[in-house]
Amino acid sequence: MTGSARRLAQYRRKRDFTRTPEPRARRGASRGPLRFVVQKHRATALHYDFRLEARGTLRSWAVPKGPSLDPRRRRLAMEVEDHPIEYAGFEGVIPAGEYGGGTVMIWDEGTYTPLDDVDPARALDAGELRFVLAGRKLRGGWTLVRTGGRTWLLMKRRDRHASDVDITVAKPRSVRSRRLLAGIARDEGGDAAKAATGDP
Repeated sequence: MTGSARRLAQYRRKRDFTRTPEPRARRGASRGPLRFVVQKHRATALHYDFRLEARGTLRSWAVPKGPSLDPRRRRLAMEVEDHPIEYAGFEGVIPAGEYGGGTVMIWDEGTYTPLDDVDPARALDAGELRFVLAGRKLRGGWTLVRTGGRTWLLMKRRDRHASDVDITVAKPRSVRSRRLLAGIARDEGGDAAKAATGDP
């Protein structure tokens, strides 16, 4: 079993792929620049799933309040199981009763570059990664740092992309489909009323 397959074992155990439209892991690392995705997820509670490609998987954190462009506002980020690279393209509805049941939006996506010429997987294993995002909504320098166990902080670095604008309110729509959560739920057979509680 490869390293990425071992890291994805928990992802597979938690899901019934005969019920959920979430992707199985079928390939390893993507070619070209490292990818990131932020998925807005209305499950039991609204949160944002922040994912960075590293050694053939998407390392993943649940960010309850979503990313902030303000360097003064540190965001709690709870590490969750790795997801397959294919998950970066998932937007739709996870059925009720399944793990993470609810509506998922591709809120932002793009590429990222680690600073300090480091292997991002090794830096994350050590507990801190500094990186530059090139997304549609999130750009510039960022830091992820572990504060203990599964608990991390996601922080915007001070640069020309920093702002006190609440980007989650200013730009609530999917970068892929331009839909709000309620629209995704309605189109994909989910609970539009519940999903709408995550829209501004």
